[in-house]
Amino acid sequence: MTPAIAARVIGAAADLALVLDSEGIIQDLSLGDLGVSRALCEPWIGQRWLDTVATDSRNKVELLLKEARASRGALVRGREINQRVKGNADVPLRFSAVRLHERGRILAIGRDLRALSNLQQQLVGAQQSMEREYSRLRHAETRYRMLFQIASEGVLIVDAATMKVTECNPVASRLLQDTAPRLAGRTLSSLFTPESWNEVRELLGSAQLAVGAAPIIAQLAHDQSDVQVAASVFRQGGSSLFLLRISGQGGSQTEANPRDSQILEVIESLPDAFVMIDTDRRVLSANAAFVEMAQLAGEPQVRGEPLDRWLGRAGGDLNILLANLREHGSVRNFGTVIRGEYGLTEQVDVSAVAAMESGRTCYGLVVRQASSPFSLDTGGSPVLPRSVEQLTALVGRVALKEIVRETTDLIERLCIEAALKVSGDNRASAAQILGLSRQSLYSKLRRHDLGGDDDAEGQA
Repeated sequence: MTPAIAARVIGAAADLALVLDSEGIIQDLSLGDLGVSRALCEPWIGQRWLDTVATDSRNKVELLLKEARASRGALVRGREINQRVKGNADVPLRFSAVRLHERGRILAIGRDLRALSNLQQQLVGAQQSMEREYSRLRHAETRYRMLFQIASEGVLIVDAATMKVTECNPVASRLLQDTAPRLAGRTLSSLFTPESWNEVRELLGSAQLAVGAAPIIAQLAHDQSDVQVAASVFRQGGSSLFLLRISGQGGSQTEANPRDSQILEVIESLPDAFVMIDTDRRVLSANAAFVEMAQLAGEPQVRGEPLDRWLGRAGGDLNILLANLREHGSVRNFGTVIRGEYGLTEQVDVSAVAAMESGRTCYGLVVRQASSPFSLDTGGSPVLPRSVEQLTALVGRVALKEIVRETTDLIERLCIEAALKVSGDNRASAAQILGLSRQSLYSKLRRHDLGGDDDAEGQA
């Protein structure tokens, strides 16, 4: 094979080929599909290859040349090297090298990694998008479950194809006098008397036709009591499901909830403070523990008063709490303070839920002494959290510049963790994905305590 033909073959096989002498000085080069002009690369000729690469790639160039000299003509293991091109960002290339027989020359063959890097970045973006969507669906599922459990009507989910119960809430279990696990899988016809089942079946047919039939009165099979039944249909996972709402007639619902007074007694005796407020933030009821925290004598002094009088800092804690409550339906371990009538201020954690009471929205809040590591200490600087939800909860309580600094650190850590995961813990690839030098990546790994003490050469 003539030198000209060999040069064309190398140019077709490599995006960049460098011919080096035994000292690693570039003697000639061949450009393939690198996307840069030859004029930008010709100044490399006569220079040491070591001087034409990024600082974090020099050790890898030295190792590559050392192995090539000792290889006896075999192709040595490739390494990822950032080649500096004038007027362009560093070009990531995977170089392999082989020693030529004549006068100890070395041929370095490089393949462009920019397409792979772009794919990796797209993969990271897609993964983060999937995680955000999963989080959104999980929150929606939590809201659905909470509403399903606290609904004041009995609710049954029925498979339209088999007419079998798939789910039921606690009120439906009480009305049907059976447990939810035992009700699941039962046919809907077995829950009603034969005469009522015909009417229920007609109601379900009307719901499927979207006629919007009015609720009917049906008799339950176990005690022949009358209940009101309403039905609607929805689709999930390619199949149709019925949602049946069942409510007792007359005093049956009161009889179906014999433990309400016991529940109220338990709430009143709780060691943690409990308070219920309306949408105007005025207290509807409170237990003895809350009255004690507010340094008052009895509940009548609390009822009808705005909750802002005791709970929350001046920065707008209660506004943030209620905004999250309206959006998500529930809030856990929200850090704030409670102020007593005689000046006592106490760090507390608040868990809250939104519910319906007599057709109107109300909020129930459980207030306990702070025990979270993210609670603020009035005697020192705040310990900032490590999640997005906790960061947003600090608005109004911590200076903006501190929140911005902590948010930057949080995003940086998440991006580094994602890059390491995508690259299979290959730190050279992770550095390329993030657009960082290897030294910068190791520094950030140590800063975030992600194991940045490994030897760089060992990860090459």
